[in-house]
Amino acid sequence: MTLNGFLAGDRPAERGATVPVNSDTTPRALVLRTMWGANRYTIPAMILVVAHFVGEALVPVIMGLAIDRAVLAQDWSALWLWLGVLAVDFVMLSFTWRFGDRMAVYALNVIEHQFRMRVTDRMLDPAGTDGPARLPGTALSIATSDVARLSRAVLLAVFPVGEAASVVVAGVILLWISWPLGVAVLLGAPEMFWILDRAGAPLRRRTEQQQESVGLAAGTAGDLVAGFRVLKGIGADAEAARRYREASGRARDHAIAAMRTEGAYVALLQTVSSIFVIAVGLAAGVMAVDGRLGLGQLITVVGLTQFIMGPLNAIGTNFGAVWNGAVPSAARVLSVLQAGPGVRAGDLDAPSGPLAVTGLPDLPDVHVPERGLTVITTDQTTTRVLASALAREDSDAGVSVRVGGVELDRLDHDAGRSSVRVVPHTPHLFEGTVVENIAAVVGDDDRRDERVTRAVFAAACDDVAAVLPDGLDTPVGEAGHMLSGGQRQRVALARALAADSAFLVLTDPTTAVDSVTEATVVDRVRAARADAATVVFTAAPAWTAAADTVVRLDPTVCEAIR
Repeated sequence: MTLNGFLAGDRPAERGATVPVNSDTTPRALVLRTMWGANRYTIPAMILVVAHFVGEALVPVIMGLAIDRAVLAQDWSALWLWLGVLAVDFVMLSFTWRFGDRMAVYALNVIEHQFRMRVTDRMLDPAGTDGPARLPGTALSIATSDVARLSRAVLLAVFPVGEAASVVVAGVILLWISWPLGVAVLLGAPEMFWILDRAGAPLRRRTEQQQESVGLAAGTAGDLVAGFRVLKGIGADAEAARRYREASGRARDHAIAAMRTEGAYVALLQTVSSIFVIAVGLAAGVMAVDGRLGLGQLITVVGLTQFIMGPLNAIGTNFGAVWNGAVPSAARVLSVLQAGPGVRAGDLDAPSGPLAVTGLPDLPDVHVPERGLTVITTDQTTTRVLASALAREDSDAGVSVRVGGVELDRLDHDAGRSSVRVVPHTPHLFEGTVVENIAAVVGDDDRRDERVTRAVFAAACDDVAAVLPDGLDTPVGEAGHMLSGGQRQRVALARALAADSAFLVLTDPTTAVDSVTEATVVDRVRAARADAATVVFTAAPAWTAAADTVVRLDPTVCEAIR
């Protein structure tokens, strides 16, 4: 199953290969693919880490041989030989860990960057995403913390593999020294940790709850900060703070519960490990007293047994923690990457002709000429229904929009936007300068400067530039917070006017400016788009007076004037 090109994953990987994602990908499958998504770096890192852990397993072996063959034999030449071998082993340990860990972290960052860019691309796709709407803070949480947790799965292809290799090597050495001890370690230890891992199921469940609630709290905080001015203005800051306290409190409670469970689990794990090491050490001591093991072999057995608990512990705890964090995060990442388009589209080119909206519930049809200024006055609910239909969103089934007799849904995405462009009442300004925000919709058009200049004049942004410290090169700040409400509105209007669209749909575009500026904007917009159609949802007298066509809508009346 494909999603008509809207499924994220077309972005080429800047390093390594792109982790494949399709509509059938499950969270577990995505975690597994992520583990091997940067093999160019992961496999060399894995080899180096395996060598490191094997070298660590050899340390007690070398020490045991040195005691048996040099210390007990009082052979100085043999002692220096084994000390040299031990020094070479430690040099190898340092080299392999330094570069293996570095390559593993590099692979993690490569995958994290890839997923972050893909998630961001999908969220910013002009076609939008289907499914329930996300708060900006929630979207930010997915693109940051969830992507980071998923990307940590890369480490599962490196360190657990090295730890498992060290367990195998240590077990083989123990079999060579004493097969009963080797069998006990090779079979008993993994079985013990498997049982303990099963006992960690409550930790996994609480970890998932914790991630969900922390993500919700982060989203709530982000949205609260973004809308603080508005909340303060309407006196809703206390209610907003109360809601955030509740979300943060849930996150805190789940985090405490998860840490409490993890603490109990780790304590149990370490207790059982200690008992196991003591039992093996006692058995080895008895065998040494009976003469079945030499002193060097006893030291080797005790050292290997003590060493092997570290990798086994790490496999159980680290693997479980990373995997259990990555799977729920992968589900949230997939909710973005697998989302279909929020805007319906076909494959036809843009036609010419008038605009018609039919099938409105309890309302007559609306017809808009292909030239001139059309003002539609209606209630907010009807405005939302019409704007949703014109934007090709699936919110209201049964509403049909035609341009030149062709269904808007049958046009491809670019043709649809060039035919009908719907600008929300509160459009978002990105961080950058005024002119960068306006020119963002123009692209590499040869008439780029001319179109931007005409749009700046039509939206009365020349007045805005005159009062800003660096004119049009003044930064607007994140979400335009360095501009006043009226300045933001005019910059957004200029951006909409700079775009090439046959029908430009605006919703109350001058509510934040004074009446004199509003009259100026109305006259300039009407003149700038004399050869195209402009549809404005508003009841402002300035727009109504200048309109070529005025449509007044209510559930029973559709009156066209002029």
